[in-house]
Amino acid sequence: MNRTLKTSAACLGIVLGLAATGTAWAQDAVNLRMTIWSANEAHLAMFNEIAEGFKATHPNVTVTFDSLPFDSYTTTVTTQIAGGNPPDLAWILETTAADFVNSGALAPLNDAFAAIEGYDLWDLSIPATELWTRDGQLYAYPFSTSPFAMFVNNDLITAAGAKTPAELIAAGEWTWDNAFATAKAVADAGAADGLVVRDFNFQNWQNLASIWRGWGADPWSADGKTCAFADQPMVDAMTAIHNAMFAEGGMPGPGENVDFFAGDAAMTITQISRASLLPKEDPFAWDLVPLPAGPAGEYYVIGQAGVGVFGKSANKDVAVEFLGYMTNPENSQKLAQFFPPARESLLNAETLGSTNPLLSAEQIQTVVIDGISRGVVLPGHTNFAQIQQTIRSGLDALWVPDADVAAVLGNVCSSVSPLLAR
Repeated sequence: MNRTLKTSAACLGIVLGLAATGTAWAQDAVNLRMTIWSANEAHLAMFNEIAEGFKATHPNVTVTFDSLPFDSYTTTVTTQIAGGNPPDLAWILETTAADFVNSGALAPLNDAFAAIEGYDLWDLSIPATELWTRDGQLYAYPFSTSPFAMFVNNDLITAAGAKTPAELIAAGEWTWDNAFATAKAVADAGAADGLVVRDFNFQNWQNLASIWRGWGADPWSADGKTCAFADQPMVDAMTAIHNAMFAEGGMPGPGENVDFFAGDAAMTITQISRASLLPKEDPFAWDLVPLPAGPAGEYYVIGQAGVGVFGKSANKDVAVEFLGYMTNPENSQKLAQFFPPARESLLNAETLGSTNPLLSAEQIQTVVIDGISRGVVLPGHTNFAQIQQTIRSGLDALWVPDADVAAVLGNVCSSVSPLLAR
């Protein structure tokens, strides 16, 4: 009897030990759902490859990537959370980082990541993780720290008789005055538009930070409590943008659907992950250059996206484990093909050059590395959804030819100030 009890106890101990170490056959099937806003085939292929790598050691775990439309992404995710059906993991925009991190909705990551052999938590850039950290605890991994830059169609610019941005850079003349002049020259030639800010569409006004930061403008004070739209730097920057649209015609106005990657514009401001959209058939001569200098000098603007695990996920622990696998050094290098990494060990021309073969060593240094190390993140705020909508509504009056820029921006501050002061 004693021998039987000992044998049974030993077997039970083995089973419990295997379950504790995550051995798949001792566990039930787990289906993880991760929401993302990309439906790009190359992105999805890479994510699925990483998920298959995780499945090799976790055969019971299946990861599904749920692509949601960008324009309604955050609203859809928060609706799912409110409805009791949160995703296990989700991409999170930099503009809403404060809401997600400070609300307690996300699971803490430090201890789990530190326990992963070879994860090297110390390798994560402190500036890159700042938005996603509270009281020293990391709540989302910044998988993409992507500088805004200017993609250029040199064929259209040369045909219009204008200097290319590369020529202006070589002459020390790559400024917003000259960039707007180039945009006007192309638009006047009639074959295409001059300059488009991708994903702005007169809705996502925060993307205009890629221009107005050149004037030293910000939407609110450093503590987030005081509106700065009516301050002179913003008035000057918005006046320059308004002139480019309505007086000079170098930027498309409301209702115009312009796609640089389809050859419809000479220049576009966007992030380097958009390089995957460059045409494979009938390509044009393209370039990628830093943002022009403004009256406030040279500057860099970066967009960030984090991945977090929701604390209410039924599979929270497995989801955190998958996130740790997805962002380990090896997979971070894979992600770097499209999404500039937060790991300092990967921020070098050799690594980024191997994962971004379309970019030259100079482009990687001046656009990517310099942008990440020196850039300021797009503006974000707690209660951003309401603030974003309030400002967007106020700016509607700006997008007409005879707008009084200063008056419109003053009205914006009147509308949003009570929200900022909360």
